[in-house]
Amino acid sequence: MLIKRIIVSVVALAMVNFLAAQCENWVGSRLQEDAENAHSIYRQALKTEDYALALQYWKQAYEIAPAADGHRDYHYTDGVDLYKYLYKNSTDPAEKEEYKNTIFRLYDEAIACYRNKAITPDCQTEECYNEKIGYLLGRKGYDMFYELQIPYARNLEVLKEAIEVGKNSSEYIVFYPIAYIVVERFKAEKMTAEEARYYHITCNDIADYNIANNQTFGMYYEQAKQAMNGIFAQIEGDIFDCEFFKDKYEPQYEGNSQDPELIRKILSILRKQGCSDDDEFVKELDVAWKKYATEKNAEITAELEKQNPALAGNRLIREEKFEEAAKKYEEAIDQEKDPGLKADYLYTLATIQFGHLNQYFSARSNARRAASLKPGWGKPYLLIGDMYAKTARSCGDSWNQRLAVIAAIDQYAKAKAMDAESASKAQSRMNKLYGSLPNKDDAFMRGYKEGQTFKVGCWIEETVTLRFGN
Repeated sequence: MLIKRIIVSVVALAMVNFLAAQCENWVGSRLQEDAENAHSIYRQALKTEDYALALQYWKQAYEIAPAADGHRDYHYTDGVDLYKYLYKNSTDPAEKEEYKNTIFRLYDEAIACYRNKAITPDCQTEECYNEKIGYLLGRKGYDMFYELQIPYARNLEVLKEAIEVGKNSSEYIVFYPIAYIVVERFKAEKMTAEEARYYHITCNDIADYNIANNQTFGMYYEQAKQAMNGIFAQIEGDIFDCEFFKDKYEPQYEGNSQDPELIRKILSILRKQGCSDDDEFVKELDVAWKKYATEKNAEITAELEKQNPALAGNRLIREEKFEEAAKKYEEAIDQEKDPGLKADYLYTLATIQFGHLNQYFSARSNARRAASLKPGWGKPYLLIGDMYAKTARSCGDSWNQRLAVIAAIDQYAKAKAMDAESASKAQSRMNKLYGSLPNKDDAFMRGYKEGQTFKVGCWIEETVTLRFGN
């Protein structure tokens, strides 16, 4: 018994000495200055991609102090990068195998140092250490998948540990390798549906947490989730069934049936897993969600319309309540301080007054106001041209009707000259009206010459210069 205790003690002491050696830092070392100098030189060489120089001084820094100053894992992770560079650029199989093993060893040493708290980062909670360990495991698994061509079973062991240790701090880069390996192993009947479900659910939960809470990288988690689920989609029908999720979520719903977010979540999951819309539980959830959504949308819309009458005006246009819509746009115009938005509202009001209320004077006035607030904008002049063209036939005899056509063309020409976006429409409208310009013989009979000015009758009252059609 005594001998056994002695052996255990010797082994434990050997392990402590081993960890102390592989996690040694330069603080207080007689070679601290040498280590710090080597560290600075190799780090700078890495930035300039001078890998030969970087490797030379990295080896010196690593041999003296693998854990640098005891607060950083740079000597391990930079070593990984250097040996990945050597691995990529080597054609010797034996040499590549040696580099690969060194990469794994460096990852494992860094992980061991964090596990034994031999490296002390700024944060020193258990959660913080797990984040560091999970990060390194994830990077190791990522490299195994993309660069080092490791068998899937071994690769997945590392990736699984990464998400189990790192939890919600796991990087999004692990999602695709996990999904790919899981799908391949499930298809090859080397993994059960239960195991595959575990990876699917765990990774999606991590992604959803970060999409909702990670302001810096949430977008990347969203993209990675889409790519991952695109791979998982190949087996989802085989690993999930409706009953599984009904059994899981029905108790949650019964305990909190008034929570709209829970209703939405459960309904989305059940539909995703192939539950029929005719399923009684699905129908109950659907009714509850639609009731909430309708009430909430009405509440949100009412509040938004109260703050911005133009939104109410837009809705009233869709409902063909044009007089009410015009009043709302008048409110919006009175409230709006931004010249560009006010111009847009004035233009919309003018289209309502012209197209639906036959208020031509007001429509033209508001179109002109819109143009004055947004210089170089041709649409208001297109609209005025449309007003003149549409009402030309109500402007007296044939001669005066043709003068109204000139007024319309003048407005289109103005729009074309000032606004490239309006030019094509303006030219198209002018082309249609050229045939309706005054007739030269008719003008001669009346004693008029080209270039004379006339005031158009009816409501238009524009002064135009006489010109003739073909």
